[in-house]
Amino acid sequence: MKIKTLFYCTECGNETPKWHGKCPSCGAWNTVVEQPTEKMVKKGNAVSYNTIPTLVPKSMSEVETTDELRFPTGMGELDRVLGGGAVKGSLVLVGGAPGIGKSTLMLQICDNLCRFASVLYVSGEESERQIKLRAERLQVKGKGLYLLSETNLENMIEAVHTLRPDVLIVDSIQTLSNAEVASAPGSVTQVKECTVALMQLAKGEGVTIFVIGHVNKEGSIAGPKVLEHMVDCVLYFEGERHMAYRILRAAKNRFGATNEIGVFEMEDGGLVEVPNPSETLLAGRPEDTPGTCVTCVMEGIRPVLAEIQALVVPTTFGNPRRVSNGFEYNRAVLLLAVLEKRGGLMLGQCDSYINVIGGLSLDEPAADLAAMMALASSFRDKPIPNNMVAIGEVGLTGELRSVNALSQRLSEVRRLGFVRCLVPKRTQAKLIVPDGLELIQVSNIREALAVML
Repeated sequence: MKIKTLFYCTECGNETPKWHGKCPSCGAWNTVVEQPTEKMVKKGNAVSYNTIPTLVPKSMSEVETTDELRFPTGMGELDRVLGGGAVKGSLVLVGGAPGIGKSTLMLQICDNLCRFASVLYVSGEESERQIKLRAERLQVKGKGLYLLSETNLENMIEAVHTLRPDVLIVDSIQTLSNAEVASAPGSVTQVKECTVALMQLAKGEGVTIFVIGHVNKEGSIAGPKVLEHMVDCVLYFEGERHMAYRILRAAKNRFGATNEIGVFEMEDGGLVEVPNPSETLLAGRPEDTPGTCVTCVMEGIRPVLAEIQALVVPTTFGNPRRVSNGFEYNRAVLLLAVLEKRGGLMLGQCDSYINVIGGLSLDEPAADLAAMMALASSFRDKPIPNNMVAIGEVGLTGELRSVNALSQRLSEVRRLGFVRCLVPKRTQAKLIVPDGLELIQVSNIREALAVML
């Protein structure tokens, strides 16, 4: 019997009946792969439709919402990203590049969870001995922590039914395989089937499940992008492997707010929480140096101060180079064009480099003004005052637009010792300016350049 196949996009999970070089849904290139669609169903598992019980819909007023039980994980930054703690019976996906610290974080929270709950740690990548050695290095006591090295889905579910743990950690979803699926472990079909089984286990048994998923720059076949719509929470670890700081970001959360971040620092003993990321990210900032400016961005409900550095040098080639790290490239090119046209700075024959210190990725328009001030400071070789912060969105005509939550940003700016802040003249609401903070309001980029430089 010929097995039917479909084609899946590894980036968005879109299904197509034939192969495409470019995904018709998300537009990604070389991400469509072929996978079988039929499962090898065991004999004797056929279900008669006459035996299926009739389900009666409930009125929304009859549905109880008091069953949502949260418990702390022992990591304050992780609890913040989850919306106040982990929810009983939820399925949480923790994604990130290999070696970023996902397994380390999951093993560290076991030390606190084992004080009031039983935890089963299932690993398909390491043996029980390897996990224990890593736990000893992280100083995880492990009383109430059970280890299992298994890649078969059925065996793992049987172990869960036998042990009945409160929390299940699966490391990683790419190593699990369902014997009823005729495809290799890590394929789209295997990952989907295993995730569905884990979701049914979480909802049916009330087990809180943390699933680790690996992604890489090339876009792996079983990337968490395919699973985002199937789980309750999606957490992504960001940061470079060779940098100390790690940022945990919530991309989806059915039980809380999204776009929250948690900041960690990787040390010899594991991940350490950074409760004040603004102070940490600004540590070691150079004084009286051209090409650096501080801004304040909102990460969820938390204001975070970040340092943007820029370097502008005359080009030695026909086409000037544009390099951006931690700042959106297209946005950086747009700001360079506005700075040349509306600010009067001839940057067309200069190489321009933008870097955000600490591995933070800024995608909020409120960082536009600080990026432009850093570029102008490097071009004119004049430093921006060390006690000044720039916050504002820049339009194509050079005007400054208002940003949201400006009062919260100003409070954080003053708390860290800055005394001057450059903001747009037009604001959406009445500002609450902290004592000791001088507010400088400008309308366009030319006024900002005159004040800052």
